[in-house]
Amino acid sequence: MSVQRKGVPLVAPRLPEASNANAEWLDSILKGDCVAALERLPRQSVDLVFADPPYNLQLGGELHRPDHSRVDACDDHWDQFDSFEAYDAFTRAWLMAVRRVLKPDGGLWVIGSYHNIFRVGSILQDLGFWILNDVVWLKSNPMPNFRGKRLTNAHETMIWASKSKDAKYTFNYEALKTFNDDLQMRSDWHLPICTGSERLKDDGGQKVHPTQKPESLLYRVLLASSNPGDVVLDPFFGTGTTGAVAKKLGRHFVGVEREQDYIDAARKRIDSVEPIDMEALGVSQGKRAAPRVPFGNLIEVGLLSPGDRLTCAKGRHEARVRADGSLVCGQHSGSIHKVGALVQGQESCNGWTYWHVENAGKRQPIDNLRAQFRATRLSAA
Repeated sequence: MSVQRKGVPLVAPRLPEASNANAEWLDSILKGDCVAALERLPRQSVDLVFADPPYNLQLGGELHRPDHSRVDACDDHWDQFDSFEAYDAFTRAWLMAVRRVLKPDGGLWVIGSYHNIFRVGSILQDLGFWILNDVVWLKSNPMPNFRGKRLTNAHETMIWASKSKDAKYTFNYEALKTFNDDLQMRSDWHLPICTGSERLKDDGGQKVHPTQKPESLLYRVLLASSNPGDVVLDPFFGTGTTGAVAKKLGRHFVGVEREQDYIDAARKRIDSVEPIDMEALGVSQGKRAAPRVPFGNLIEVGLLSPGDRLTCAKGRHEARVRADGSLVCGQHSGSIHKVGALVQGQESCNGWTYWHVENAGKRQPIDNLRAQFRATRLSAA
């Protein structure tokens, strides 16, 4: 296996299964077949995978526009397979290799078209991945259907999956919501294809790579499902869109690519990227992402005391705080959540927002005390 760092090929020994700290494969492009290269990466060393595998387009002959000019379509050798069986075997092999290097709570994105995405989805489910969403990339400027025999293919599909059903995968929900004008991010993304100055071209003005993805697409993927410092793997690196966006957003990357022309273009492209200032990399986080604070912590630090009186917002129900962090209200006792549910006759209750404490003659939810604890105690830790 050879490693390309800043355009200089190096011969690398088999990589040890150790910590990623100072690993020489970080922020590098591994030249070679993706399965063989990934076997040399440490087990469970990657936080996120974005895979743009060959689509197996099954194109029959050259494609021409109405003016008889030839369309620069994806007819490269790396996208050609002898049969569906051969493509399925290839897909299973690279997904198994990815699974080995992905951390238990890591995430996987795979993009494809109708030619391959359904086969990929079936195989990744067979291997134990858990599908979280399918995201439709709606192209605002798709290539026309020049033959006029089918609908214009104006979208591609991405599968977002975790390594297992129980994985605690990264999802920056609040960041995406803020990014989307305080609206929940939907699973249909309207973005243009890669054009203009972003499209890499050779000295003859031809596209370096036929399926170069727009950086805006990778920006959303990385913003949604990774954090600064994470390691992002792209096993079909191409001209390095994943690496360029990862570097910009303060993530590490590792790419695998067979074609030297693509490697050279990707390395030059990534070297020119200026990372965003670390202070600007912070993202909005909701309460779910905040450190957990048991109710008993408020008693330990004196924000509440045994015997203090808590009420609901309207003062209809009153409970007393006990030394062990439980509440007692008439015949009911238990956690803030349990007692809150019982007095309302409900199955569940968020005790942090239901129960209030009086302060300066006004009731405030005990969630305010939890926020105070986080701000003063956890920030100092």
